[in-house]
Amino acid sequence: MPSQKPGKRKTQADLDNLGLEIGNKPPQALDVEEAVLGAMMLEAEKADEALGELTSGSFYDPKHRMVFEAMSELVNEHTTPDIVTVSNKLKQKGELEEIGGAVVLAGLSEKVGSAAHMEYYIKILKQKTIQRDLITASYDILKDAFDDSVNVDDLIDKAQSKVYAAVQNNVRKEVQDIGSLINLVKDDIEKQQATTGLSGVPSGFVSIDRITQGWQPSDLVILAARPSVGKTAFALNVARNAAVDHHMPVAFFSLEMSASQLAKRLVVSETGISADKIKGAAKFEDYEWQQLEYKIKDLSNSALYIDDTPGLPIMEFRSKAKNLVLNKGVRLILVDYLQLMQGPVELKGMREQEVAAISRTLKATAKELNVPIIALSQLSRQAVQRQGGSGKPQLSDLRESGSIEQDADMVIFIHRPDYIGLSDNPEDKEKTQIIIAKHRNGETADIDMVFKSDRVRFMELDDALDAQAAFPRESAMNSDFE
Repeated sequence: MPSQKPGKRKTQADLDNLGLEIGNKPPQALDVEEAVLGAMMLEAEKADEALGELTSGSFYDPKHRMVFEAMSELVNEHTTPDIVTVSNKLKQKGELEEIGGAVVLAGLSEKVGSAAHMEYYIKILKQKTIQRDLITASYDILKDAFDDSVNVDDLIDKAQSKVYAAVQNNVRKEVQDIGSLINLVKDDIEKQQATTGLSGVPSGFVSIDRITQGWQPSDLVILAARPSVGKTAFALNVARNAAVDHHMPVAFFSLEMSASQLAKRLVVSETGISADKIKGAAKFEDYEWQQLEYKIKDLSNSALYIDDTPGLPIMEFRSKAKNLVLNKGVRLILVDYLQLMQGPVELKGMREQEVAAISRTLKATAKELNVPIIALSQLSRQAVQRQGGSGKPQLSDLRESGSIEQDADMVIFIHRPDYIGLSDNPEDKEKTQIIIAKHRNGETADIDMVFKSDRVRFMELDDALDAQAAFPRESAMNSDFE
């Protein structure tokens, strides 16, 4: 019998032992297994139907599993499975006597009630398989729960993943015809045309939202720049705009700065009061106390959640993100920044593979939770050292792993020519470019903006604001730049 892949599915002996421990027999339907195998040998169409829906793990009896695997191999070799061909295949594999010989195969074909019932038989086997897989998952979760060395957040994430996998492994997505898909697309178009809002979470910047239509559900957006260029400030602006202006719950995972530091930056951006005064280096004027109370009222009441766990393990992030989406209704997640996260323990010391695993997990989490995730990333030094191209960063500059570019649905760079010494003109000091370098579902663009570092705020240029009349989605705009 072919060996099972480790970690994929428990053997029959394992399940029998589990059954003995809890005093119950593992779910099974041996008569239905025999009927399915018999029908597969009688009618080629039924063999195709079963092979499209079932796997060898769908059969509890190891002998039945061998017969199914033999038939699967025959079909892959473009040979019709029947008593003779299956018998020969099992003989080649040295398994014919193990299943009881050709007599047993002949007996299977006699136990078919009606091949027309194949759909019903398949449904029963799937049900039994899900039950067995849930038992296995529950037992593994129970063992981990008794193990004090297992981190609780990892335990929760593993438990959710194992139960989800137990169901999803046995649910096959049906093929969809183009007609039904076109109808779904038409419905979506009608819905979008009937509203004036964006299809995703607004960034608060009209020139960006015009291209992206908001941050789209399930997208992984990489926001990259050299250190101290304004990545965190831009991310905070985006989080603030969604949470305050559009009343959408937002989660911000900060691995570099404390929650208190982020809150102070938000207060500076919101009130316009200088950072020195917020930090206590200078005294407030009397009117500034009133300004502070008035300006931060909406920010204080917004649904903006900040986690500042240093060196956050990627599995702990997944668990926290799931909880925030499920219990707080979070619509947007930001991570500052990707390279400070901890990848799988087994990849420690293999930095490129560790970063690739983090990137893949971020994308998988965005897809599973159906929310956009914006992850900040560092750029390599070659972005500055490269000659030509106005010093603009390129996708190849993403630091430590090419997987970041591959996994991202969108890559955005923040480029400040004056910061890297490409401009001595004082008028260029605040000019910044937001470069959409990769956009899987739309166009790329270079967007000119202004970064007011003293106010920790990005602002659009006047020509972008003048374009508001041509962009009727007022809900996506942020005009409070005074």
